[in-house]
Amino acid sequence: MATTNSSTNFAKISNNFFMASSSSSSSPIFVAILLLLLYFHSSAALPLSVERPDEDVIISKPKGTFTAGFRNVGENAFCFGVWFSQEEKHVVWMANRDVPVNGKRSSLSLLKNGNLVLSDAGQFDVWDTKTRSEKPLELHLHDTGNLVLREQTNRSSVLWESFNFPTDTLLPGQLLTRFTNLVSARSEGNYSSGFYKLFFDNDNVFRLLYEGREVSSVYWPDPWLVSNNVGSGNGRTSYNSSRVAVLDDFGLFSVSDKYSLTTIDYGLLLQRRLTLDYDGNVRIYSRENGQEDWSIAGQFKSQPCFIHGICGPNSICSHDKAIGRKCECVEGYSWVDSQDWSLGCTPNFKTTCDNKTEYRVVPLYEVDFYGYDYGTSFQNYTYKQCEKLCLDVCECMGFQYSFAAENGLFWCYPKTQLLNGHHSPGFTGNFFVRLPKESAQENHLQNNDGLVCPRNAEILLERPYVKGKENGSVKFMLWFAVGLGGFEAVCIFMVWCFLFRSSDHLVRADQQGYVLAAATGFRRYTYSELKQATKGFSEEIGRGAGGTVYKGVLSDNRVAAIKKLHEFADQGESEFLTEMSIIGRLNHMNLIGMWGYCVEGKHRILVYEYMENGSLANNLPSNSLDWKKRYNIAMGMAKGLAYLHEECLEWILHCDIKPQNILLDSDYQPKVADFGLSKPLNRNNLNNSSFSRIRGTRGYMAPEWVFNLQITSKVDVYSYGIVVLEMITGRSPMIGVQVTEPGQESHNERLATWVREKRRKTAEGTSWVEQIVDPTLGSDYNVKKMEILATVALECVEEEKDVRPSMSQVVERLQSHEHGS
Repeated sequence: MATTNSSTNFAKISNNFFMASSSSSSSPIFVAILLLLLYFHSSAALPLSVERPDEDVIISKPKGTFTAGFRNVGENAFCFGVWFSQEEKHVVWMANRDVPVNGKRSSLSLLKNGNLVLSDAGQFDVWDTKTRSEKPLELHLHDTGNLVLREQTNRSSVLWESFNFPTDTLLPGQLLTRFTNLVSARSEGNYSSGFYKLFFDNDNVFRLLYEGREVSSVYWPDPWLVSNNVGSGNGRTSYNSSRVAVLDDFGLFSVSDKYSLTTIDYGLLLQRRLTLDYDGNVRIYSRENGQEDWSIAGQFKSQPCFIHGICGPNSICSHDKAIGRKCECVEGYSWVDSQDWSLGCTPNFKTTCDNKTEYRVVPLYEVDFYGYDYGTSFQNYTYKQCEKLCLDVCECMGFQYSFAAENGLFWCYPKTQLLNGHHSPGFTGNFFVRLPKESAQENHLQNNDGLVCPRNAEILLERPYVKGKENGSVKFMLWFAVGLGGFEAVCIFMVWCFLFRSSDHLVRADQQGYVLAAATGFRRYTYSELKQATKGFSEEIGRGAGGTVYKGVLSDNRVAAIKKLHEFADQGESEFLTEMSIIGRLNHMNLIGMWGYCVEGKHRILVYEYMENGSLANNLPSNSLDWKKRYNIAMGMAKGLAYLHEECLEWILHCDIKPQNILLDSDYQPKVADFGLSKPLNRNNLNNSSFSRIRGTRGYMAPEWVFNLQITSKVDVYSYGIVVLEMITGRSPMIGVQVTEPGQESHNERLATWVREKRRKTAEGTSWVEQIVDPTLGSDYNVKKMEILATVALECVEEEKDVRPSMSQVVERLQSHEHGS
């Protein structure tokens, strides 16, 4: 079996030790003891042992991208798996996720009959490959992350491979078939099998299933789309026989039932993985080689609360922008386990059907519970009829009462179970919970203050073990070495404290900036460095109310755009550094890349990547933007803003979306600029009272600014819609559109109003977009896609902010038509 070579391990450990010895005064005895132990280790020819998890590992060849070995998953509990060598947090495959082994005497061995076996404490076999071969075999880890058992003489002869037995993750090139599925982890840090499964069903459809303790249900694709015709509304089909899903290296996930998902960074060669996370959502993660943190590049469900079972029975899921998903008990109910939301809530009252208990109903606004209706829906019931129906039925736990605008009817939905509850802002119906009259008269949900997130359950092994014999001399040497090393560490710490105190006043002034640079990857430039890079700030390439932008060449020969800020000149250094730390945590292909900053005296300067094609404003008057580029620019803008609004840790409102702040790279890919210092907000402060003045540019500003209404992310949605209309029509909203009505004088009309009127007055059967499209495009454009783009833009510029879509919804709409002709 091919494992890490013992002499290689010895050399690596020895090298690390001698490097440490050269920087400290290690004792000769300590050196001798460790050398003795390393000698014993290097001479031992053993299987992969759980007692040497850092040494008995397999490294993928040739790049060393992945590592296979034992991972600690609980108290004295280990699993054998594969993970990314650079970052060990996420395990991409596990052999025994539900049956961990003991931290003593457990091992992975290759038997003479060709079977690869994982044994627990040398007594119990908990996992094996069920392979048989009389030929010499080896265990090899490819740089794709695939662990294979193959013949030594014929390496193309593979008897077993981990890619055929996925756990919760797919790697690029790994196939998910009719014979395999993904099962989520139980919780963050608990790798055992959870409640969610991604699989092909008997209709050849790719689906997500919630398998709870008592109920199970399909929640993706949306259940109302898959009952009879899978293709209805989602472009998918059951007419396929291959049942194959695969993620490629460039970020395209495709399924044989016609579902596909293109990542936001599609086309780049990055490290990627698709994972069914413990919260029931499937996400594609990506990162550049050398980076530690993963970015979400795509996900199946944009609304986490629509995932079944996410909060357990008798509870309601809501999505809070500050902390993400939040679960609350329905009034009259309390948590089964305050440390595990999935168990849901239990009633505080005794349920009876004795016809003596009097009941009342309590309204829950903008709340719905999916499924488990009593009988069927009741059409055109009055509220009193619906309430009486629920109060008269013993099994009824509440009812939804709503009005359907499409047919003008009221609908009544009595519920026998309160499952899959979610809070949906803007939902037109209300839900009414049925409670005994004598229960506490509260008019709110049970607050979850103090409710801790689901705990990472410790895995305790319950199997009996025989206590193995221990080598007393080796144990004594180990304890002696640890004690001696501890004494040296204490001495070094005391010396360090003395030196730190004496030099504290020298480093305090620059400490905050240093920590920021280490945490974000920014570089803190001096004013003299940037002055030299810009040749005295001589080549101006842009100017706005916030500052002036100059072209410069940094000391590492990178061309940069260097912006001297005007309005932040009086801002304190601490506050500026705080906002810069926010920028440092933003990372998206459609946001301008920030490289550094300068905060020195009154100088506040940003350093970011230089865009060869300038701004969208500079390109619109020219003939450089065909309709495909304009559509892609609209898509990229939407993705960047959706990230700012919904995906990054901070809640960023741009507040000044306009063509001048959309920059184009050499391939005309858009990057939103000037987002960092626009308005980072506390997600808990929904009133946003911190806006002390109107922000934005005339013509692109939402009505909320003018009428002093609550400022939300919808102000950016409005500005985005105006910019898209400007790209489609080639007309500036600041100038307006010259309109001449028959028999009337000509007058200026707002761009959005003019486009709406053109659509309203266009005769049926003709394309209204032809009346508004930029004349420079001629007839060389896709009419259908331009109509979709214009329709989405008009939805974004609605006067009522609550009617406008979110940026993630805009992305979904445009993506669904992106690959059209």
